[in-house]
Amino acid sequence: MSTNVLRTPDGWWAVRNERAVRIETKAVTTAELLADRAAVREAAASGESGTPVAELVALPPVTTPCRVVAQMVNYRSHAKDSGFTGDIPPTFFRKASGSVSGPHDTIVRPAHVNFLDYEVELGLVMGATLPVGTVVKEQDLPSYVAGLVLTNDVSARDVQLTKTQFYESKSYPTFTPTGPYLALLEPDDFTHLLNLRLRLNVNGVPRQDRTLADMIVRPAQALTLLARFQTLDPGDLLLTGTPGGTALKAPPAPVAKISALLPPAVKWKAFFKGQEKNPLYLRAGDVVTATIATPDGRIDLGEQRTPVADAR
Repeated sequence: MSTNVLRTPDGWWAVRNERAVRIETKAVTTAELLADRAAVREAAASGESGTPVAELVALPPVTTPCRVVAQMVNYRSHAKDSGFTGDIPPTFFRKASGSVSGPHDTIVRPAHVNFLDYEVELGLVMGATLPVGTVVKEQDLPSYVAGLVLTNDVSARDVQLTKTQFYESKSYPTFTPTGPYLALLEPDDFTHLLNLRLRLNVNGVPRQDRTLADMIVRPAQALTLLARFQTLDPGDLLLTGTPGGTALKAPPAPVAKISALLPPAVKWKAFFKGQEKNPLYLRAGDVVTATIATPDGRIDLGEQRTPVADAR
């Protein structure tokens, strides 16, 4: 069974049944904690009653700086929403690790961003170095991936689309809420990954709800493709894509054909004029709630609850 780990200003904790036992470790970073799994196991097996999790302040369980890499359009439902047909080439992009924030921190919308979107994603936390050229088979995943985290790949769509700029549009501070738990996996847990269900609500209204079975490029293949050009180290984070249900959706085919004939400035002005009528984009006062878990609770990454506010 997986072991949930919580990070707070006071250190690291092993979580059992909504109570947490302090992990006796000198680890400061996630990579250092992963190198001290014995201390994690000792705390998880402790007979201490522990502290109620509700009394602790959760920090992101992935410490920074680290590499934060993400996959683009990696769920069939998201591909359909985005207007893709046929084969979709696997694509990766980087996010600034300064965008990583806590699971209950406020998502801050920059003043120049009008179309703020959400993307619930499963994050893989590396437990070993993945050198360039590595080929990862399904059975090899436990050798490279230490655990899982719940993430939200918040996106400034007006920056992303007009500039074709993924790095900037997804890297503002607070644009990667992460946690609350780092679920450290045992080898047997990896056979249950496809049962993980990703859910995201805004103000209690369901927006996204899919399992990993909807995923196009699964973790082992993704790591193999990424290792063609990118090394990953313990504590690095790979976001594995989002299901359908985001605020942004492709325009109808006839509209897309007409738009393709327009100059870029005119095309984007018309597109975003239409997007102003879309009520699904995040606004100040909204609350985003996200969970990832298997139905049987074998793997449960906890719940994010992140309010949205405008930059001051």
